[in-house]
Amino acid sequence: MIAFPNCKINLGLSIVAKRTDGYHELETIFYPVALQDMVEMVHSDDASTPIQFSHTGLPIPGDEANNLCIKAYHLLKKDFPNIPSVKMHLHKHIPMGAGLGGGSSDGTAVLKILNELFNLGLNNNQLVDYSAQLGSDCAFFVYDKACHATGRGEILHPFECDLTKYQIALIHPGIHISTAWAFNQLTPHIKEKSLAQIVAQPIETWKNELINDFETPIINAHPIIGDIKNTLYKNGAIYASMSGSGSSLFGIFPKTQQITSQLFDTQFRVDLV
Repeated sequence: MIAFPNCKINLGLSIVAKRTDGYHELETIFYPVALQDMVEMVHSDDASTPIQFSHTGLPIPGDEANNLCIKAYHLLKKDFPNIPSVKMHLHKHIPMGAGLGGGSSDGTAVLKILNELFNLGLNNNQLVDYSAQLGSDCAFFVYDKACHATGRGEILHPFECDLTKYQIALIHPGIHISTAWAFNQLTPHIKEKSLAQIVAQPIETWKNELINDFETPIINAHPIIGDIKNTLYKNGAIYASMSGSGSSLFGIFPKTQQITSQLFDTQFRVDLV
């Protein structure tokens, strides 16, 4: 079975409070974007090895055991011991550590594949519970449509937000941002107007009101990110922002506008979706 897990962007990201468990309360609007990885899974006859994992595409750093695809398999295997051994292949196209949720999407895709392939009978609410154990933004990819998110990002409510009349440019500057460092730069506080209220307004108002709290400290540390955002606006974006804790940025453009990656005159990776 093959799945094509897509990435997400954050329409605004507000850090509201520090929790006693060390996490942060946040508010954001998750929005799915059609930049995709590929996950393939088949039954394996080698019962001695639960997972035969391989990958192509972008290199995946770190310990393979920490990959969310593998963690997803073991998470379900714990409760469904009859899940057989599998061969799993991941083709990586979504940049990692970029604020686009690619790893979270991949892990959630594995949960969905296992559920369907081996008839586990899990409903969406159960898949949300499992995916939330993998990571704070994994649960969004069960819904995979615009959602208002609170809590750690796992409390989700489908949200009316249709950007199909627009096109989105993603720019990944290849800068690694430590999420822990980024959170340490912030002073959590409740905003006067919720992100849900702002996103419900006409998109032309977002530029002045829809804020990602991480942008200011990260742009101060990496001015090139601010330069890219300004370039997006200079070339006609209706709204531009950093996604998550960075370092990818996105610009929302009218669908009628002719856009090519050369328009941005950047050495960084540009994806048009």
